[in-house]
Amino acid sequence: MRLRTALTTAVVTAAAATALAAPAACQEKDLRVTAGPGGSQNTARISVVNEGGRACAVDRIPTVTFRGLDGSAQPVPPSTSGPYVLSPGEHGYAAVRTAAPGTTEGHVVRSLSVAADPAHYGVTFAASAVGMADGIRVWEPVTTLWHASRGAADRALSAGTG
Repeated sequence: MRLRTALTTAVVTAAAATALAAPAACQEKDLRVTAGPGGSQNTARISVVNEGGRACAVDRIPTVTFRGLDGSAQPVPPSTSGPYVLSPGEHGYAAVRTAAPGTTEGHVVRSLSVAADPAHYGVTFAASAVGMADGIRVWEPVTTLWHASRGAADRALSAGTG
């Protein structure tokens, strides 16, 4: 009996340690998502800040969709879902490229939506809010993963490294 009790205690202790190490998913109400011009044609910068009182996790790939189009921006480089932890007050930054500058291919839409996690509804931004007053030209859109700074997100988009 003592061995069984010791094993049970070890399993419970390991499970508790894992639970403490992995913050819960962020509630959408605790996050503020923003989007703005990206500094170059067909590029937008997005950010998320944890306004809640405890650390939480969003998906490391922001979900960026475009009004009237199916699908979302693809991560560069191709990546799978995983947690991105935000402490209280901490920001995450990403950059989105909707089309290569000068391209005439694709569709023009009037808004894009950003969710910090695919389980969230997200926030919709008009084309003018992201510096694309004539509409957002969408052709093979890509997004970076969340980064700790705007500069890191911009560099990742430029390098195509997420």
